[in-house]
Amino acid sequence: MHEAKDQDPSDIGLAGYAKLLCSAVFVTGTGEEAARKHSRNVAVDLLKLPEPDLEHLDDVIDYGRRRVHATLPGGHRRTAGFYGDQGCIVHPRDHDGIYFDPVPVRTALPPADTQPWPMGDLLPEDPLPPEVDEEKLRAAVELAFEPPARTTSLAVVYKGRLIAERYAPGIRKDTLLESWSMGKSLTGTLAGLLIQEGRLKMTGPAPVPEWQAPGDPRREIRMEDLFRMSSGLDFTLYEVMEQKPQGTYRIATAYPDHYYVYPCALDVFRYAVSRRLRFPPGTVGRYRNCDPLTIGYLVRRAVEARGEEYHTFPQRALFDRIGIRRMVLDTDPYGNFILSGYEYGTVRDWARIGLLYLQGGVWQGERLLPEEFVEFVRTPALAWFNEEGEPSESRYGAMWWLNTTGNWDAPADAFYAAGAGGQNTLVIPSRDLVVARLTEYDVLSVSVPAFNAALRGIQDAIG
Repeated sequence: MHEAKDQDPSDIGLAGYAKLLCSAVFVTGTGEEAARKHSRNVAVDLLKLPEPDLEHLDDVIDYGRRRVHATLPGGHRRTAGFYGDQGCIVHPRDHDGIYFDPVPVRTALPPADTQPWPMGDLLPEDPLPPEVDEEKLRAAVELAFEPPARTTSLAVVYKGRLIAERYAPGIRKDTLLESWSMGKSLTGTLAGLLIQEGRLKMTGPAPVPEWQAPGDPRREIRMEDLFRMSSGLDFTLYEVMEQKPQGTYRIATAYPDHYYVYPCALDVFRYAVSRRLRFPPGTVGRYRNCDPLTIGYLVRRAVEARGEEYHTFPQRALFDRIGIRRMVLDTDPYGNFILSGYEYGTVRDWARIGLLYLQGGVWQGERLLPEEFVEFVRTPALAWFNEEGEPSESRYGAMWWLNTTGNWDAPADAFYAAGAGGQNTLVIPSRDLVVARLTEYDVLSVSVPAFNAALRGIQDAIG
């Protein structure tokens, strides 16, 4: 199997660019000029395409075959194709296509405009609750869209009711937008559904077949370690020089594993579970894609063990039950959901997912997630350390981030899904509030102040 450190960053970044452009055109419906600008920006910033390559980057969008071909001098040519409900997929270098048959995903729900929120899109005409200052609320929402912020959509849910939303020009309530690592929270949710059904267990060793050989130290990795990103697997985000057992100093590496799984065109589940152990399980918390991908692998195994269709599982098990008609979950060429960051949804649908957690995993009287599950995901993961290797107040729970260190201007009980470029779904139990925001890939220096200003105003508008 190819290793990230052995790969040419130009070739891998080029593959990522082809995929991003494919999704922007064929999933989101962005015009070519804006799609190219966006895809170049994200390919350089997130998928490690060397910036000097931009001057020589070229592409062809094949609308007939729904393919994007991207090229660089020196014989670099990478292709991504649109495969319907499995989204856009990077082709392997030596294969013009993918290794599975795409599966149509259809909702069982009636049209959204025939059902009231949250199962549909019909909003009540009644006045807002008396404690809500509508003028202040409107002004607060507008703060999230003030330049230089690049917010594309924002939704506010209070006591289960959608009380405010706004969209950038060209974006509609049903526009599918990239959400990046908010998908990790969705991966945890799908696993939570299976735990509720008794098909996976939260406690005990993670049932990964590749780790069960006698003497394999990975046998000690527990499910809760994966949820808390504390598996200890050797998976690079940066090249590191260790000063203490848990401490690191960050130095950029040629191509980190964490980003490699997006454009690598390999079996991402096999890649994740094949990593050796670096730290004892449950002792070092690190933000790495290997852990959510391993959870995704276990989700696939549990679904297919029952003879069920894997690619339609999220729709029938979760989305149809909480009012989501369509969310595109991209896969690798082998059909595995890359749900650590490759998914496209609407801001209303992320607000619905947040609402499920605000309600403790219960939806309209039906328990979808285990009774203790939401409390588990919002409990600090104690194995996390600061940059100096000392124990710190954890900002991570279990596939959800925590507001324990006041990253957002919100109460300490807030927890949130977060994705690169400023994608956020914030759940604030003490205020009975969910705020979801999607962006055109903002930088943190812009997105954090903009979203914080909006959050302060929204909370101030609600008595």
